[in-house]
Amino acid sequence: MTIHPEHAAKAGELAELRRRVDVGVVRIDGDLALLTQRSDQTEREISEVTERLRALEHGRWPLPSVAALTGLAALVLAVWQATTGR
Repeated sequence: MTIHPEHAAKAGELAELRRRVDVGVVRIDGDLALLTQRSDQTEREISEVTERLRALEHGRWPLPSVAALTGLAALVLAVWQATTGR
């Protein structure tokens, strides 16, 4: 029994297509794995930045309150100097 040359060519083409699809699927899997890794890394970085921001917000000075107290202290000092005799 002989194989018709046209059938052999079609089988070869199908094998080549199958190989190309397999290579493409492997490449896509690799790309997806890389994207997942980058996404996880970005999530961790965002979480770290959020924690640092919360720590900075918690430790910051309440500047409006400090400014009001400084102004009040200056007023009291000015009144005291005016009443104690220049």
